[in-house]
Amino acid sequence: MTQLVFLHGPGAGACADAYTYQREHFSECVAPTLPGHPEGLRCVDVAEYTAWLRGWLWDQDLKKDLVLVGYTLGACIALQYALDYPEEVAGLAIMTVAMRPKTRKPGTYNLRMNAIEDPKVFEEWIDFQRNAMKFVEPTLRDKLIEHHRRTGPLSQFHDLKTIDAFDVSDRIAALKPKLLLLRGLDDPGEPPEYEKEIHEAVPGSQYIKLKGAGHFPPTEIPERFNTIIEEFLETL
Repeated sequence: MTQLVFLHGPGAGACADAYTYQREHFSECVAPTLPGHPEGLRCVDVAEYTAWLRGWLWDQDLKKDLVLVGYTLGACIALQYALDYPEEVAGLAIMTVAMRPKTRKPGTYNLRMNAIEDPKVFEEWIDFQRNAMKFVEPTLRDKLIEHHRRTGPLSQFHDLKTIDAFDVSDRIAALKPKLLLLRGLDDPGEPPEYEKEIHEAVPGSQYIKLKGAGHFPPTEIPERFNTIIEEFLETL
Protein backbone atom coordinates (compact mmCIF):
# COMPACT_ATOMS: atom_id res chain seq x y z
CA MET A 1 0.00 0.00 0.00
CA THR A 2 1.30 3.44 -0.89
CA GLN A 3 1.93 6.15 1.70
CA LEU A 4 1.07 9.75 0.84
CA VAL A 5 3.44 12.41 2.19
CA PHE A 6 2.52 16.08 1.65
CA LEU A 7 5.36 18.61 1.77
CA HIS A 8 4.83 22.36 2.05
CA GLY A 9 6.97 25.27 0.92
CA PRO A 10 7.52 28.89 2.00
CA GLY A 11 4.07 30.05 0.82
CA ALA A 12 0.46 29.17 1.71
CA GLY A 13 1.25 29.52 5.39
CA ALA A 14 4.62 27.75 5.20
CA CYS A 15 3.18 24.87 7.21
CA ALA A 16 1.31 21.57 6.97
CA ASP A 17 -2.02 23.43 7.15
CA ALA A 18 -1.53 24.21 3.46
CA TYR A 19 -2.71 20.61 3.03
CA THR A 20 -5.79 20.94 5.23
CA TYR A 21 -8.09 19.55 2.55
CA GLN A 22 -5.78 16.65 1.75
CA ARG A 23 -5.38 15.68 5.41
CA GLU A 24 -9.16 15.56 5.68
CA HIS A 25 -9.59 13.56 2.47
CA PHE A 26 -6.70 11.07 2.68
CA SER A 27 -7.05 9.66 6.17
CA GLU A 28 -3.72 7.81 6.25
CA CYS A 29 -1.56 10.59 4.79
CA VAL A 30 1.15 12.46 6.70
CA ALA A 31 2.14 16.11 6.34
CA PRO A 32 5.03 17.41 8.45
CA THR A 33 5.71 21.06 9.13
CA LEU A 34 9.36 21.50 8.22
CA PRO A 35 11.83 22.60 10.90
CA GLY A 36 12.28 26.35 11.20
CA HIS A 37 8.63 27.09 10.31
CA PRO A 38 8.84 28.42 12.97
CA GLU A 39 9.68 25.68 15.51
CA GLY A 40 13.09 24.06 15.43
CA LEU A 41 16.22 24.90 13.49
CA ARG A 42 15.93 25.41 9.76
CA CYS A 43 17.99 23.23 7.45
CA VAL A 44 20.74 24.80 5.37
CA ASP A 45 19.85 23.19 2.03
CA VAL A 46 17.50 20.77 0.30
CA ALA A 47 19.77 17.81 1.03
CA GLU A 48 19.58 18.52 4.76
CA TYR A 49 15.79 18.90 4.62
CA THR A 50 15.67 15.56 2.80
CA ALA A 51 17.72 13.90 5.52
CA TRP A 52 15.42 15.41 8.16
CA LEU A 53 12.33 14.16 6.32
CA ARG A 54 13.75 10.67 5.95
CA GLY A 55 14.47 10.52 9.66
CA TRP A 56 10.98 11.83 10.45
CA LEU A 57 9.40 9.17 8.23
CA TRP A 58 11.59 6.34 9.47
CA ASP A 59 10.70 7.23 13.07
CA GLN A 60 7.12 6.33 12.06
CA ASP A 61 8.27 3.19 10.22
CA LEU A 62 7.38 4.77 6.87
CA LYS A 63 10.19 3.43 4.74
CA LYS A 64 8.74 2.29 1.43
CA ASP A 65 6.05 2.88 -1.20
CA LEU A 66 6.14 6.61 -0.49
CA VAL A 67 4.23 9.00 -2.71
CA LEU A 68 5.74 12.42 -2.15
CA VAL A 69 3.57 15.42 -3.00
CA GLY A 70 4.94 18.94 -2.76
CA TYR A 71 5.12 22.48 -4.04
CA THR A 72 8.18 24.78 -4.24
CA LEU A 73 10.55 23.78 -1.42
CA GLY A 74 8.49 20.67 -0.68
CA ALA A 75 8.77 19.68 -4.33
CA CYS A 76 12.54 20.14 -4.25
CA ILE A 77 12.73 17.89 -1.21
CA ALA A 78 10.54 15.30 -2.95
CA LEU A 79 12.82 15.29 -6.01
CA GLN A 80 15.96 15.01 -3.90
CA TYR A 81 14.45 12.16 -1.87
CA ALA A 82 13.41 10.23 -5.00
CA LEU A 83 16.83 10.66 -6.61
CA ASP A 84 18.72 9.65 -3.47
CA TYR A 85 16.42 6.84 -2.26
CA PRO A 86 14.45 5.57 -5.29
CA GLU A 87 13.81 2.21 -3.66
CA GLU A 88 11.69 3.94 -1.00
CA VAL A 89 9.57 6.05 -3.37
CA ALA A 90 6.68 4.84 -5.53
CA GLY A 91 5.81 8.17 -7.08
CA LEU A 92 6.07 11.96 -7.06
CA ALA A 93 3.40 14.60 -7.63
CA ILE A 94 5.09 17.99 -7.64
CA MET A 95 4.30 21.54 -8.71
CA THR A 96 5.80 25.04 -8.85
CA VAL A 97 9.25 23.50 -9.03
CA ALA A 98 12.43 23.70 -11.07
CA MET A 99 15.27 21.24 -11.52
CA ARG A 100 17.74 24.14 -11.59
CA PRO A 101 18.11 27.50 -9.82
CA LYS A 102 15.09 29.73 -10.36
CA THR A 103 15.17 33.29 -11.67
CA ARG A 104 13.45 35.77 -9.32
CA LYS A 105 11.91 39.15 -10.02
CA PRO A 106 13.93 42.18 -8.84
CA GLY A 107 13.29 43.02 -5.21
CA THR A 108 12.19 39.50 -4.22
CA TYR A 109 14.82 39.05 -1.53
CA ASN A 110 14.86 42.71 -0.44
CA LEU A 111 11.14 42.62 0.34
CA ARG A 112 11.70 39.84 2.87
CA MET A 113 14.80 41.37 4.42
CA ASN A 114 13.27 44.85 4.73
CA ALA A 115 10.11 43.36 6.23
CA ILE A 116 12.15 42.07 9.16
CA GLU A 117 12.89 45.60 10.44
CA ASP A 118 10.17 47.82 8.97
CA PRO A 119 6.57 47.26 10.19
CA LYS A 120 5.18 48.96 7.08
CA VAL A 121 7.13 46.69 4.77
CA PHE A 122 6.12 43.73 6.92
CA GLU A 123 2.48 44.48 6.11
CA GLU A 124 3.40 44.84 2.43
CA TRP A 125 4.94 41.37 2.67
CA ILE A 126 1.75 40.06 4.28
CA ASP A 127 -0.29 41.62 1.47
CA PHE A 128 1.97 39.83 -1.00
CA GLN A 129 1.20 36.49 0.69
CA ARG A 130 -2.51 37.27 0.64
CA ASN A 131 -2.44 38.06 -3.08
CA ALA A 132 -0.49 34.89 -3.79
CA MET A 133 -3.36 33.02 -2.12
CA LYS A 134 -6.11 34.88 -3.97
CA PHE A 135 -7.77 31.60 -5.00
CA VAL A 136 -7.77 30.11 -1.49
CA GLU A 137 -11.03 30.00 0.49
CA PRO A 138 -11.03 33.14 2.72
CA THR A 139 -11.27 31.44 6.12
CA LEU A 140 -8.40 29.11 5.38
CA ARG A 141 -6.44 31.95 3.78
CA ASP A 142 -6.75 34.01 6.97
CA LYS A 143 -5.50 31.04 9.00
CA LEU A 144 -2.50 30.63 6.72
CA ILE A 145 -1.77 34.37 6.86
CA GLU A 146 -1.61 34.17 10.65
CA HIS A 147 0.93 31.40 10.33
CA HIS A 148 2.99 33.62 8.04
CA ARG A 149 2.92 36.29 10.75
CA ARG A 150 4.29 33.79 13.27
CA THR A 151 6.90 32.29 10.96
CA GLY A 152 8.04 35.63 9.56
CA PRO A 153 9.81 36.92 6.45
CA LEU A 154 13.29 35.73 7.44
CA SER A 155 12.18 32.12 7.24
CA GLN A 156 10.74 32.74 3.78
CA PHE A 157 13.93 34.51 2.71
CA HIS A 158 15.99 31.47 3.66
CA ASP A 159 13.51 29.14 1.94
CA LEU A 160 13.77 31.07 -1.31
CA LYS A 161 17.55 31.02 -1.12
CA THR A 162 17.44 27.27 -0.49
CA ILE A 163 15.16 26.72 -3.49
CA ASP A 164 17.34 28.91 -5.69
CA ALA A 165 20.46 26.91 -4.80
CA PHE A 166 18.76 23.62 -5.72
CA ASP A 167 20.05 22.00 -8.91
CA VAL A 168 19.51 18.38 -9.97
CA SER A 169 19.54 19.06 -13.69
CA ASP A 170 22.50 16.70 -14.12
CA ARG A 171 20.59 13.83 -12.44
CA ILE A 172 16.96 14.38 -13.38
CA ALA A 173 16.93 12.07 -16.42
CA ALA A 174 17.80 9.16 -14.12
CA LEU A 175 14.71 9.67 -11.93
CA LYS A 176 13.12 6.25 -11.37
CA PRO A 177 9.81 6.76 -9.47
CA LYS A 178 6.76 7.67 -11.53
CA LEU A 179 6.45 11.44 -11.92
CA LEU A 180 3.39 13.69 -12.13
CA LEU A 181 3.96 17.41 -12.70
CA LEU A 182 1.24 20.01 -12.09
CA ARG A 183 1.10 23.70 -12.93
CA GLY A 184 -1.49 26.31 -12.05
CA LEU A 185 -2.14 28.41 -15.13
CA ASP A 186 -3.34 31.46 -13.20
CA ASP A 187 -0.37 31.95 -10.88
CA PRO A 188 -0.25 35.68 -9.91
CA GLY A 189 3.55 35.52 -9.97
CA GLU A 190 3.64 34.25 -13.56
CA PRO A 191 6.75 32.08 -13.03
CA PRO A 192 8.55 30.51 -15.99
CA GLU A 193 7.31 27.09 -17.06
CA TYR A 194 9.94 25.17 -15.13
CA GLU A 195 7.71 22.10 -14.92
CA LYS A 196 7.85 21.68 -18.70
CA GLU A 197 11.65 21.44 -18.54
CA ILE A 198 11.39 18.59 -16.05
CA HIS A 199 8.68 16.88 -18.07
CA GLU A 200 10.84 16.96 -21.19
CA ALA A 201 13.85 15.65 -19.26
CA VAL A 202 12.11 12.70 -17.54
CA PRO A 203 10.85 9.96 -19.87
CA GLY A 204 7.34 8.77 -19.07
CA SER A 205 6.46 11.73 -16.86
CA GLN A 206 2.98 13.23 -16.90
CA TYR A 207 2.31 16.99 -17.04
CA ILE A 208 -1.08 18.53 -16.22
CA LYS A 209 -1.91 22.24 -16.50
CA LEU A 210 -4.68 23.45 -14.21
CA LYS A 211 -7.02 26.31 -15.06
CA GLY A 212 -8.33 28.28 -12.09
CA ALA A 213 -5.31 27.42 -9.98
CA GLY A 214 -2.29 29.53 -9.11
CA HIS A 215 0.76 28.87 -6.98
CA PHE A 216 -0.85 26.36 -4.59
CA PRO A 217 -3.24 23.94 -6.37
CA PRO A 218 -3.81 21.66 -3.32
CA THR A 219 -5.14 24.63 -1.35
CA GLU A 220 -6.91 26.39 -4.21
CA ILE A 221 -8.77 23.63 -6.07
CA PRO A 222 -8.80 20.81 -3.50
CA GLU A 223 -11.54 18.65 -4.98
CA ARG A 224 -9.96 18.53 -8.41
CA PHE A 225 -6.49 18.17 -6.95
CA ASN A 226 -7.54 15.28 -4.72
CA THR A 227 -9.11 13.52 -7.70
CA ILE A 228 -5.89 13.91 -9.67
CA ILE A 229 -3.91 12.41 -6.79
CA GLU A 230 -6.37 9.51 -6.49
CA GLU A 231 -6.05 8.80 -10.21
CA PHE A 232 -2.27 8.98 -9.96
CA LEU A 233 -2.25 6.50 -7.07
CA GLU A 234 -4.20 4.05 -9.19
CA THR A 235 -1.36 4.00 -11.73
CA LEU A 236 1.32 3.05 -9.21
